Amino acid sequence: LCVHEQFLTDTARFADIVLPATTFLEHDDLYTSYGHTFLQVGRAVIPPVGESRSNHDVVNALLHRLGGDHASLAVDAWTMIDQVLAASGLPSAATVHARGWLDCARSFAEQHFLDGFPQADGRFHFAPDWASLGPDHASLPALPDHVPLIDAADSEYPFRLITAPARHFLNSTFTESPVSRRNQGRPTVLIHPEDCAATGIVDGAMVCLGNRRGVVTLHARAFAGLPRGVVVVESVWPACDFPDGSGINVLTSADPVPPAGGAAFHDTAVWVRPYMKESS
Repeated sequence: LCVHEQFLTDTARFADIVLPATTFLEHDDLYTSYGHTFLQVGRAVIPPVGESRSNHDVVNALLHRLGGDHASLAVDAWTMIDQVLAASGLPSAATVHARGWLDCARSFAEQHFLDGFPQADGRFHFAPDWASLGPDHASLPALPDHVPLIDAADSEYPFRLITAPARHFLNSTFTESPVSRRNQGRPTVLIHPEDCAATGIVDGAMVCLGNRRGVVTLHARAFAGLPRGVVVVESVWPACDFPDGSGINVLTSADPVPPAGGAAFHDTAVWVRPYMKESS
């Protein structure tokens, strides 16, 4: 197993070979994000630290050693970004960088389908063609409907666990940064004060979360800003930061989701108990 990473993450600890990766400060790149339509181009502001290499450099080096041939071998990352933008009918990399961003939102008419939908006949189709999207489609409804692809809460596992991104911890770029770690504090489960009272949990005390997959130990924080029966563990803390060394992914499902095998998020049922050695 070979891992190309910026930090020695939980995944990298399993690797036979770890290749040091550059951060966003050390390489040129294109950036998009959730929740908005802006495209950005970022330039490196410092040279690669130590032996770190960018995705572009590593892929090209592998391609060269394997005797492959691709247009990327002849260009650097900035030139490739420029070529991608040109092929997409967008302004140059230098132009987008100088502007700060490029709004890629479609026109009002396109966004509201005033001239028809993207199907060949221009009409909205209520019946999805699931088979064209993935092989595991037999369990999906012929017409739009709710599909219970979840761990259903029950008397044994009465809480719904949400593993939401933490404000300072979106990915390993931030989970290993000293300031982000200090601001985030420690792995914590948010639980409604009335649920704390009902389960004998004290604010700030250690608790255990568990289900059929395993048990995780962390600290509790009473928080009235969520429904009763729901607990939130803001992730992703490395496993070594949890008191018992088991990270939150111990509890989450790895089952593929139909029709195309995507990941399942926020669909986990658990029990929550005050910490006792026998709980774990």
